Amino acid sequence: RGSGQFDKAEKMITDNRVLFHRVANTLNYLDIKTVVVSCGTCYDQLQGYEFDKIFPGSRIIDIHEYLLEKGIALQGKGAYLYHEPCHNPMKLQDSMKTVKALVGEQVLKSERCCGESGTLGVTRPDISTQVRFRKEEEIRKGEAQLRASGAVATQDNVKILTSCPSCLQGLNRYQDDLNNGLLEADYIVVEMAREILGENWMPEYVQRANNGGIERVLV
Repeated sequence: RGSGQFDKAEKMITDNRVLFHRVANTLNYLDIKTVVVSCGTCYDQLQGYEFDKIFPGSRIIDIHEYLLEKGIALQGKGAYLYHEPCHNPMKLQDSMKTVKALVGEQVLKSERCCGESGTLGVTRPDISTQVRFRKEEEIRKGEAQLRASGAVATQDNVKILTSCPSCLQGLNRYQDDLNNGLLEADYIVVEMAREILGENWMPEYVQRANNGGIERVLV
């Protein structure tokens, strides 16, 4: 849809809704009430799926707002830059409130679009690159502020967090251009997983999932 291919998008939406209805019928004993997403573009698109008709009484919520609702937070373990996506998945309150509640008060908002913009970075790299130059200025400014305040030591990486997979891909493009690679981009929920569960959180999770942690259902 974002690149103007409306017919293909509508077909995918219809096919997906059929699959969701099958999931709802097959897993009706689970009484699904929450659909958790980790991407603002997906959130906006899924709002048109009419989940309340598929999973009666259900809601859509961003993963970060869901974690906050469950009381999971880092208790201020570090200082970060935060890039707010153009397609912001956090709908319940100002996203900076949510981010600070999750990772601590030492968060500085980094303004401007990252230039990735979903498919823009691929379909129009000429425009995307120009947007990226301006974003780089904002990142440098935020990095300097964090270092000047003493929140981040000179030799340490500055971490810039986001809540969008496309933005994360875009922000990773800055790592080699800024201060000899001393910029590190990551997803908020991944930073939280690493701090709470340890560096090996992903392989450990995959191992548990593969060792009887997946319920296989024929849909």
